[in-house]
Amino acid sequence: MGIGKGVGKGFGKTILIGDQFVLWEIPAILAAIPYQTVCRVERNEDAGGWQLVDRRIEVPGYKRSKERGCTESFNRMIEVMGLDLSRYGIRITVEGDLLAGSGVGASAAICVSFARACNAEFSLGMDILDINRVAWEGEFGYHGLPSGLDNTVSTFGGVIEYRILNGVKQFNRIVLQEPVEIVLGNSGVSADTALLKGFLEAQREDDPPLFDSRLTEIQHQVGRLKESLIRNDLQETGRIMDENHAMLIEMGLSHEKLIELCRLAESLGAYGSKVTGGGRGGYMVALTPGRQLQERVASAFEARGIATIRATIGGLPTDPRMHAVVS
Repeated sequence: MGIGKGVGKGFGKTILIGDQFVLWEIPAILAAIPYQTVCRVERNEDAGGWQLVDRRIEVPGYKRSKERGCTESFNRMIEVMGLDLSRYGIRITVEGDLLAGSGVGASAAICVSFARACNAEFSLGMDILDINRVAWEGEFGYHGLPSGLDNTVSTFGGVIEYRILNGVKQFNRIVLQEPVEIVLGNSGVSADTALLKGFLEAQREDDPPLFDSRLTEIQHQVGRLKESLIRNDLQETGRIMDENHAMLIEMGLSHEKLIELCRLAESLGAYGSKVTGGGRGGYMVALTPGRQLQERVASAFEARGIATIRATIGGLPTDPRMHAVVS
């Protein structure tokens, strides 16, 4: 699909830490990965409404599990952008090299790419902050109450620290000394991230002191991981990822298959590994600096039939407004 009028792109992502707790105002560190969803929007003068053609490669069952959320998402974004589809219809085609699966920002990437495609096709005059806002609105269809972190990194790219403070979404760019190789492995389980907040609320109600102490420790881990990335101390980064994953396992936010993949990655030399995204399925991420280590881990995953992504973080172009308040 060539890039032209009516076409937009959105990055996939991986989250290194803090994934599940942003709505509790715990920071998260995440990075765009060099895989994208590409969306084309074409007008149909003969019929109103919208039609979706989804050509993305998927984890088996993912698209069907997200059909309702996808419909709600497109309807919400169309309303927010003020498109009147009673006069004409649109054909929405999505494809690209980002696998459609839980844990890599697939829903955010489709929302960002659709917002950009509509902005181009209908000359809406939206800037990048507007694109990000529309994509966040679209994420409601998939996540109930989205935190905003996935759509933000999908829109802006780069490596960022994202947080909500006193209800205000904000993020800052993290500059790595050099790009870092990672491997993502898919559990084959499609998780429903819309249920995550309720799952965690139940834990908080059951034992508030324990829940709060865990949040305090995770916030401390986020700060340590950020500093280790800036120093390029990747061994320390990996150790903190392992510590964080142990906490997530205790909280029921990992999955047997993800734990198995993490153990395999580390037996092959990965510096650290953990669930990425909302958890309870989807992907894990392994820190594998250097092409040789990355290939060793990725090849072992593939030999076991695991859907695998090789990526680098910190090597993508970023928008200049990488220090922003977004709401």
